[in-house]
Amino acid sequence: MAKTLGIIRGVLVPAKQNMLPVIGVLSGALVWGLIWYPYRMLQDAGLSGAMATLISYLWAMVCGAFMLPRVWRERGDFGWWGVLLVLSAGWANLGYVLGMLHGEVMRVLLLFYLAPVWTILFSFWMLGERLNRYGYLILALSLCGALVMLWKPDLGLPFPQNISEWLGLSAGMGFALSNVTSRRATHLSVEAKSFSLWLGTAGLTLPFLMWQGGAAGQLLAISMQSWVVLAIIGGVICATSFAVQYGVTHLTANRAVVLFLFELVFASVSSYFLANEAMDVRDIIGAVLIVSASLLSGKLYSDKSLG
Repeated sequence: MAKTLGIIRGVLVPAKQNMLPVIGVLSGALVWGLIWYPYRMLQDAGLSGAMATLISYLWAMVCGAFMLPRVWRERGDFGWWGVLLVLSAGWANLGYVLGMLHGEVMRVLLLFYLAPVWTILFSFWMLGERLNRYGYLILALSLCGALVMLWKPDLGLPFPQNISEWLGLSAGMGFALSNVTSRRATHLSVEAKSFSLWLGTAGLTLPFLMWQGGAAGQLLAISMQSWVVLAIIGGVICATSFAVQYGVTHLTANRAVVLFLFELVFASVSSYFLANEAMDVRDIIGAVLIVSASLLSGKLYSDKSLG
C-alpha cells in the first residue's frame, strides 16, 4: 500500500506543480475538440473552411492587438526560431483544415495524431529531451488511444495515399515542430509566440485563397450571423492561443503533445451531444487510454533529465 501511495504521489505532485501550464494546454485541446462545430455551421452557410480560417485568425490578431507593443519591441530577437514558429504553426493549422475538408476525416485525423512520434524526434534533436524508462510506455499508451479511436481496418494502415492525407501527415509534423520550437524559443515572450501563430496561419491561408479564387464573392455573401460567429471564434482563438503558448513554454514538448490528445476525447464527446454521433466501445477505450497517459505524463522524464 505504501508503495502504491508513493507512485500515486509521484504522478500527482508534478501535475500539481505544473497545474497552470497543464490547464493552458488542455484549454487548447478543449477548444479544438469543439471548434469543428461552428466551422461546420459556417461551411453549411456557404463559407469555405479556408476563408473561415483566414477571417477568424485575422480577428484573433485584432483581439490581441494589445500585445503588439511588446511584440514590436522583440522584433529584433525574433530570428530564425521565430520564423520557424510562424511557418510551422501556420502550416499545422492550414494543413489540418485543408486535409479535413477534402479528405477522409478519420484518415486525416489518424495521420495528424501521429504527432507524438515526430515530437520525440524533434525534442531530442532540438531540445535534448531524453525520455526515461516510463516515457516510451506513456507515449505508446497515448498513441494506442488515438489509434483505437481513429483507426478503421477497412481504411488500411496509416500511410498517406493521396494529397489530403499528405496534408494531414505534414500538418501533424508542423504541429509537433511548432510545439518544440515554442519550447526552444525561450527568448520570446508568450505574446510574441501567440502572435506568431495567428500571423503564420493567416499568412499561409491568404495566398491559398487567392489561388483558389472567388474570395471576394465569399466575403460579400457572409451574413451578419456568420460574422458574429467568426468574431466569437477569433476571440476564443486569441485567448486560447495565449494559454496554450504559456503551457508549451513551461512543459516538456512530449508531455504537452500527450495532453493535446485530449482533443480526441473532447471531440468524441462533443460530436455525441452536438451531432448525435454515437460513441462506441472503441471511443471509450481510446479515451481511457489517452486520459491515463495524460495523468502519467508527469513521469515522462526522470528528475535528473529535467535538470
